Amino acid sequence: MTQYSNRTAVVIGGTHGMGLAVAEALVEGGANVLITGRDERNIDVARAKLLSRAHVVRSDISDMTDIVTLGAEVGQKLGQIDFLHMNAGVADIAPVERVTESSYDHIFNINAKGAFFTVQRLLPLIRDGGAIVFTSSIADESGSGGMSVYSGSKAALRAFAKVLAAELLPRRIRVNVVSPGFIDTPTMGVAGASAEERAAFMAIGDAVTPMKRHGTVEEVARAVLFLAFEATFTTGARLTVDGGLGQDLSPLPA
Repeated sequence: MTQYSNRTAVVIGGTHGMGLAVAEALVEGGANVLITGRDERNIDVARAKLLSRAHVVRSDISDMTDIVTLGAEVGQKLGQIDFLHMNAGVADIAPVERVTESSYDHIFNINAKGAFFTVQRLLPLIRDGGAIVFTSSIADESGSGGMSVYSGSKAALRAFAKVLAAELLPRRIRVNVVSPGFIDTPTMGVAGASAEERAAFMAIGDAVTPMKRHGTVEEVARAVLFLAFEATFTTGARLTVDGGLGQDLSPLPA
């Protein structure tokens, strides 16, 4: 496949789950790709999967020094880029009374602050006419219990994307958001959850999603890459990949 030949892309949070699926599709299509992650085990798995077909870099977007270093590394390895996928994120489910300053800062430092300053640092490297896609969540506009801080951080991400879409119009850089629902990933979006907790979370997702199943990482990747390369008259938009969960769908009565 040569669908993405002569294209260069960076996937932040690309060593597992949805980000890795995006990276694999880009590499299969002939793109020159750099991906980042901070977990050494995920980095090793990604290197084994992608072999020498992509640059795999350890980088923590909650660390401002790492962000500066990443900018230099992207410039050195890729030069200018066509596509930036901001996929790194973390979730923690807790009712308001159990949220601590430390847990709040951890989520916002990655999901909001880290994403913002990573884009700021890489923006000079994005070619005019390029694209940025943020991975948000349907939680960015829902009111699910236990997700106050996570939802707030993702809502901030959507706001960043809309303002960036406006500011980057002169450079013809399109900025869009993909908001997944329940997706079958290694962590189910909740780092540190036990296997039993993930199984329970999956059962809940299957029950409440109108299509009665989880999405796959490949389905999210197709949506991301559609916005990145095909949706050339779309910017500032939010595309849900949620099996109808956020659309208030009701089946016909029996």
